[in-house]
Amino acid sequence: MSIIKPNKTTQNGFSLIEVMVAVFVLAIGLLGIAGLQIASLKSNHSAQLRTEAVVHIYGIIDRMRINKLVAKAGGYDIAAASPNSGSVVDDDWQAWKTAIAASLPAGKGTIVTAVDGVTTITVQWYDSNGLSGSNTRSFSMSTEL
Repeated sequence: MSIIKPNKTTQNGFSLIEVMVAVFVLAIGLLGIAGLQIASLKSNHSAQLRTEAVVHIYGIIDRMRINKLVAKAGGYDIAAASPNSGSVVDDDWQAWKTAIAASLPAGKGTIVTAVDGVTTITVQWYDSNGLSGSNTRSFSMSTEL
């Protein structure tokens, strides 16, 4: 009498469950990459707005240095009354305000010259990608002309 041995077959290929698990893991990874890309784009936009603000500040500082005597006397102060219409200061002032409003969302700027000759320039704008409580951002720079 002979003993019948069971025929052992080896498995070839993947089962459907293994494929589904692999696709699920891949999908989770792709969602993570998409989330990182969105966060990167938001940070890039915020950095671009901040760079625009810095460019505007340096631009008005250069204009003030060209017209140094008037600037030291507070002629560019936006906190004060508007400069004389048609003057160089008024042209600089209006061009600066217009450029800020055009390139920054809800952008506005202030210029204050202290008695000691130090001028502080501040630019504010709205950043919808703000990570902290307020979406209003500002950048200030002080310089002695």
